[in-house]
Amino acid sequence: MFNGKKIIDEINNCNLKKDEFALWWLGQHSFVIKSNLSVIYIDLFLTNLSERLVPPFFNPAEVTNASLFLGSHDHIDHIDRAIWPALAKASPNAKFVVPESIKEDLVKSLNIPSNRFIGLDDMQSFELPGIKITAITSAHEKLEFDSKGRSLFLGFVLEVAGKKIYHSGDCCIYEGLLTKLKKWNFDLMILPINGRDAVRLKSGCIGNMTYQEAADLAGAAGTKIVIPAHYDMFRNNLGSVADFKEYIHVKYPSVKVNLCEYAQCVKIN
Repeated sequence: MFNGKKIIDEINNCNLKKDEFALWWLGQHSFVIKSNLSVIYIDLFLTNLSERLVPPFFNPAEVTNASLFLGSHDHIDHIDRAIWPALAKASPNAKFVVPESIKEDLVKSLNIPSNRFIGLDDMQSFELPGIKITAITSAHEKLEFDSKGRSLFLGFVLEVAGKKIYHSGDCCIYEGLLTKLKKWNFDLMILPINGRDAVRLKSGCIGNMTYQEAADLAGAAGTKIVIPAHYDMFRNNLGSVADFKEYIHVKYPSVKVNLCEYAQCVKIN
């Protein structure tokens, strides 16, 4: 088991310069990104499901340091509805950034005030001091939209500490994705590598990029660093980090692969 207080304390005590940020991987697609001005939690998943291979890292009530919570789409391992009211209470000044398509439902069902939510759709942005976040539509196996044409699945571009970070959320490659990403010169991309197949899809497990597709996207976008994710949490939905690392090393040697360890600080400047 992990010591939640120790992890939160480490995040709080991590001193950063204006031009650097730190991140912590919390399993699956969950990350904490800290700059000298903010602490951002992305796709925080803390519900203790019996199927988890990696236990939750802390109790939601311990998350008292958040500036923003980003939820890429309405699946439990990305928007963990059961814990969001506790997160809202623990970090009372934090905002929740979500797809505009589900914002109204989240407000009603979670009893969190609407002014705590920021809804975004494809290529929409918002800014806080030292932070700019832009949403990019993701295709979770396929592109899906609500009745108003708003995306159900998002990724996020974070501009913090003078750096540009792309967290794709759950995503497959689709026509036009790379064109959108080419608007930025990325310092870091965080991409899923668990892939997809008919067996998983038939069981209701919706897929993502294969490790080859993730490597090709990172290489084509020209990112400096790529972190593979979403390969470790559920037994029927794993991915091969070794295959990803070898493939990108051979095909795109200029792209650095950073393999994170659970809840270990990684500084990038």
